[in-house]
This record gives sequence, structure tokens and C-alpha cells, in this order.
Amino acid sequence: MTENAPTPVDFWFDPLCPWAWITSRWILEVEKLRPIEVRWHVMSLAVLNADKDIPEDYRKMLAEAWGPVRVCIAAEQKYGPEVLGRLYTELGTRRHHERQKFDRAYYEAALTAAGLDPALAAAADSTDYDEAVRVSHKDGIDRVGQEVGTPVIEVEGSAFFGPVVSPIPRGEAAAKLWDGVVAVASTDGFFELKRTRTRDPIFD
Repeated sequence: MTENAPTPVDFWFDPLCPWAWITSRWILEVEKLRPIEVRWHVMSLAVLNADKDIPEDYRKMLAEAWGPVRVCIAAEQKYGPEVLGRLYTELGTRRHHERQKFDRAYYEAALTAAGLDPALAAAADSTDYDEAVRVSHKDGIDRVGQEVGTPVIEVEGSAFFGPVVSPIPRGEAAAKLWDGVVAVASTDGFFELKRTRTRDPIFD
């Protein structure tokens, strides 16, 4: 990496998660103001919670979570990881802002808008991609441990879950949060900082 090259920031996401969506829009704000380059990766809440004691309603919701991560992996395998960012944007916009359901039309529209083959929508119902989903998920989760969710972020050897925030920080507020998060995450021996959520995800 050259002296003036941006710092790689690896970001693991599951399109199902509204909190990860907010964090992803924040990191794109940061990318405008700090010398970073986001590299996108798939993780899976379905994989993360497969062996956990969770409410039945949540387990049913996670069954739907396989579709979008399979489509993302299929797109990555066909085009390369560089397409994941724009595909995630199309999937997330339709899911979290437009409240669309995970069906064939949803995947085809997102893929087309991202400039990708809409036929990859068929991957949503194929278990052929599940092992690759698990491998990508494990790559991220191994950096932070099991007691987390999505997203996982790693920068310069420091990995962390979150930040969980609502609404989306914009402009200098986004950059200020980034500076603080990196400072905390890179502190030797630091593990946790948390408080109870008092609001729902705000996507504006």
C-alpha cells in the first residue's frame, strides 16, 4: 500500500439487519471525509443464531435471511467482491426504506439496478451458496468472537461489532464518530461499551 493510499476498512453485513444498514450508510459518509476505502463482505444472522436459544418468531424471520446473503455471494462469485457495495445499497434501500419483501421480484430489481444479471435471483432458493456464506461469515466473526451481531468492521487490525446508532450520522458528525470508534477499538484490552437502545432504527 502506498503512502497516500486509503486505509482499507472491511465491513461484514447481513441485508436483513436494519441496524447494519444504518451503520453502512454511516461508513459511506465517513468515506467522503476520511482516507478510507470500504471493502464489503457477507455475514449471516441465520448462521450466527443457528444454535442459539432464540424466540420462534425471530427464528422464522431468520429463515428468510438466507435469500439475500445467497444472492450476494452469487454476485460476488460471478463479478468479484467489488460489486457487493452497490448490490447491498440496492437490496437495503428496497428492504429498509421501501419495505419490500424478499421475493423474486425484489432480487431481480435490486440486481438490475446494481448493473448485475437479474438471473442471479435464483440463488436465493439454492443451497449451493451456503458453504460460501458460512466461510465469509466465519472470516468476519472470527475477528470479534461469537457474542456480537452485524455489522462487523475491521480497520488496521482492530475489529469490532457496530457501532449501533440511530439515526444515520451525516457529515462531520459521521467523521467524529469514526475517529472515536477507531480510537476506542484500537485501545489494547478494550472489549465493550454499551447502553440500552431507546429508539427504533431511523433511516432518514
